[in-house]
Amino acid sequence: MSSVPSAASRVVVTGLGLVTPLGVGLKHNWQGILDSSCGIISTTSFPDYETAGWDKIPAKVYGKVPRGSLKDGKWDPLDYFELAESRRLGIFSQFAIAAADEAIKDSKLDLNNLDRERIGITVGSGVGSFDDICEGTTTYDAKGYKRMNPLFVPKLLINMAAGNISIRHGIKGPLHTASTACATGLHSIGDAYNFIKNDYADVMVAGASESVNHPLGLSGFARARSLVTDFNDDPSKASRPFDASRSGFVLGEGSGVLILERLSNVLERGAQDQIYGEVLGYGLSGDAHHITAPATTGDGAYRAMVNTLKRAKLNPNDIDYINAHATSTVLGDRAENNAINNLFGDHKNLSISSTKSAIGHLLGAAGSVEAIYAIKGLKENILPPTINLEKVGGHPDDDPEKFNKFDYVPNVARSKEINYALCNSFGFGGVNASIVFGKYNS
Repeated sequence: MSSVPSAASRVVVTGLGLVTPLGVGLKHNWQGILDSSCGIISTTSFPDYETAGWDKIPAKVYGKVPRGSLKDGKWDPLDYFELAESRRLGIFSQFAIAAADEAIKDSKLDLNNLDRERIGITVGSGVGSFDDICEGTTTYDAKGYKRMNPLFVPKLLINMAAGNISIRHGIKGPLHTASTACATGLHSIGDAYNFIKNDYADVMVAGASESVNHPLGLSGFARARSLVTDFNDDPSKASRPFDASRSGFVLGEGSGVLILERLSNVLERGAQDQIYGEVLGYGLSGDAHHITAPATTGDGAYRAMVNTLKRAKLNPNDIDYINAHATSTVLGDRAENNAINNLFGDHKNLSISSTKSAIGHLLGAAGSVEAIYAIKGLKENILPPTINLEKVGGHPDDDPEKFNKFDYVPNVARSKEINYALCNSFGFGGVNASIVFGKYNS
């Protein structure tokens, strides 16, 4: 009796779609990763820098999706929607729809020849349509009830990204939304994986989207002392995970969407060449510690990774690469690094990087975007770099020994045989998620 799981029980990734500060589309994003590019810019370049109040906020860097024509890898909603439709959709929903469109096209799924009741969606967001919340509040305060947008509530609801993808493509299977702060993207992928494993669907559109491109959002994180202010004059250097000079994260926006598919489905349609990798395990945990800060030991992150490996039936030494959550905060990076040390301390060839160095922290969308970078690395045997990494660790209270055991892929992408890649995401409230992907083997 074979120990290899049947094709009906295996879940693979067949499509990818991205909208990030590195650009719109998988091609532009991956080239940006290979080139060690950075999509973080200064808020002083915003047209409404003074009129909207950005100038009053001490943090002046932001990971903004570049605006312009799609042919240049930039964002223009009119490349995807009629003007009237774009006005009915929150920006986070627009990003999610664009990423889903690309992922579906990339997978080469022919939706017209599939049972759309066996296709589902798990697309979430950490915050939802922040711009519309702010605009609606100020409109009501200034002009009252009769000037309120009748689409105020539908635009801001977090499940509307998933709902609008369902309507756009006629997808009638499970329609689900996770909202677990900065772990949302990975939870969405993990939930999609479980929907297929438990036979709710054969295909899932999975991911997350975020746009907090408003001075109120930046102000909130700045007042919480979460954001970097040390590199206001050099935005591309501001996000520096694991570095001695890390001092806070960079807020960013974007979306990442993946197509997860039952392997037997892929084989039946002869689309083996579309497989990027296989989802092998999904783990999650709660810190039960603090609303924003992780335990110094990284206990919750450790348990999420342990659960992931257990379900994947892998040992720590099997993992070749970790795309870390590492946001560039002093405490967060240290806690995650401690957790990795506690689980992988005997590993002699582990590579770790944080692609937040290139795009900032996309909040709820972070995990799905970073999972896509990890899967591309797995498929092509390339390690995405941690840019701005000049001195690993070195911050006061960092343990030098714990920052010297692993390869943090400083500054330049490079080749490495990757058979198993793990991706971490952690969020406010003490929520943790971890997923491991494997190279597809028939």
